[in-house]
Amino acid sequence: MKFISWNIDSLNAALTGSSERAGLSRQVLADLAPQNADLIAIQETKLPAAGMNKKQKEALEELFPDYEAVSVSSVEPARKGYAGTMVLCRRGLPFKADFPSIGAPEPMDCEGRMITLELEDYYFNLVYTPNSGDGLKRLKERQEWDRLYADYLMKLDEKKPVIACGDYNVAHTEIDLAHPDSNHMSAGFTDEERSGFTHLLECGFADTFRLVHGDVKNAYTWWSQRIRTSKVNNSGWRIDYFLVSSRIADRVIRSEMIDSGRRQDHTPILLEIR
Repeated sequence: MKFISWNIDSLNAALTGSSERAGLSRQVLADLAPQNADLIAIQETKLPAAGMNKKQKEALEELFPDYEAVSVSSVEPARKGYAGTMVLCRRGLPFKADFPSIGAPEPMDCEGRMITLELEDYYFNLVYTPNSGDGLKRLKERQEWDRLYADYLMKLDEKKPVIACGDYNVAHTEIDLAHPDSNHMSAGFTDEERSGFTHLLECGFADTFRLVHGDVKNAYTWWSQRIRTSKVNNSGWRIDYFLVSSRIADRVIRSEMIDSGRRQDHTPILLEIR
């Protein structure tokens, strides 16, 4: 089985936008289609509560004619056009979709941050973890989210093995970002967020990239758009992950990044598992 995950930072713009960045995003989508993944998880769709319009649906169908889209968007009291997630499911693959609320601090559960698919032999969970924000103003709420999310995945794991993926908004260890020394108080690399991710792994899940590649360095999934040379200089962070239940970790074949060319921000990641 093959899976892809990508924080697209606006599916709306990628499908119908006219900017250079929209064109780069569209090219990445076009490059993903030939991968023939079973499921493609997309974060930060930024779609309205009503979902895609006709033009967007047609554009997505043209790119992925063999897939069915399952999505959830931000709804009140959360901000409109914020966050949002989607899974593209290969047609003919039987699944049951759920859009779980985990009792997170308001309005996190209303921001369209999670989709869970139940398939015959496993659960597939897609998550877009809340960012702690500028000045760490949302760090306390983020810590609560991390605890509740770990509890949620454990409950799934009691029933079937779990494959989870998405933008977890945390660089777990110092080798997961280019400049750890200057970022210990930055959102995504605080001790609290890193401890939350450690706790998640200790609940019975494996970071598949580290499982396959060990302590390899300079391997990142995100480069800041605010710094024009961040990607050229590979001054990045690894904040996007594929996790699996520890009991199926020995089935992992590949876990790697997919090249997104000149496009900064997130790059897609891929998991192949028996």
